Amino acid sequence: MLRLFVLALAVLAFLQIGCSRRPTTQVLFVGNSLTYVNNLPAALSALAAANGRSLQADMIVKGGATLTEHFGDGSVARALAQRHYDFVVLQERGGDFLCGFVPSKCRDAKGSTMALVRIARNAKAVPLLLGTYQTMPEVSAVLVNEESQAARTVTVPYVAVSDRLQRGLTTSPKKSWLYADDMHPGPDLVLLESVLLYRQLFGALPATQAFSVHAPMYRPDAKFSTPAPISLPMLKGNE
Repeated sequence: MLRLFVLALAVLAFLQIGCSRRPTTQVLFVGNSLTYVNNLPAALSALAAANGRSLQADMIVKGGATLTEHFGDGSVARALAQRHYDFVVLQERGGDFLCGFVPSKCRDAKGSTMALVRIARNAKAVPLLLGTYQTMPEVSAVLVNEESQAARTVTVPYVAVSDRLQRGLTTSPKKSWLYADDMHPGPDLVLLESVLLYRQLFGALPATQAFSVHAPMYRPDAKFSTPAPISLPMLKGNE
């Protein structure tokens, strides 16, 4: 009887250990320099690890690239055919959803978002739209409205960024929200985006704690090899 009791405890312990191991969440980022400057994918992976979760993030990125370009070159479809991703994070070039400024770019952005969402869903991945940002409050409000409408049209989750950045600029203006060029994301904005994405992916806010990101912090002029699916840095202009 004692032997059976000990065996039962051993089996129970094994089952508990097995249940505590969470599978790795696979995320594919599709975007541009707003995505790779200060390495948002790596920051999200590090934040997840600090909270006891395993997350692997790949990215298909190019400086100044639009979602239309990523759809047109077939890179996203190839990536999703090569391996399974749980989530596909789409980030358009900054301001392209502002339909009142350049209507043609806005139409392209909406059409390409719809096409990439379809590709992601066909690959059994959950697509979501990560917002961009504008520093002028009035333009920021319009941008968030336009991006949210685009997300609703294709029924995907929308992670707004610009309105949160506006609050940060007001309440904590000395933080490093922007890169030295005042255009690309600084480390504090990347941290904010990571927290917002973490909440969207896992349904809860991460714990408040320090963590480190052990990865290259890419500059705006970073060049990447042809993504299929992981974007690998080339030799010059990466850090």
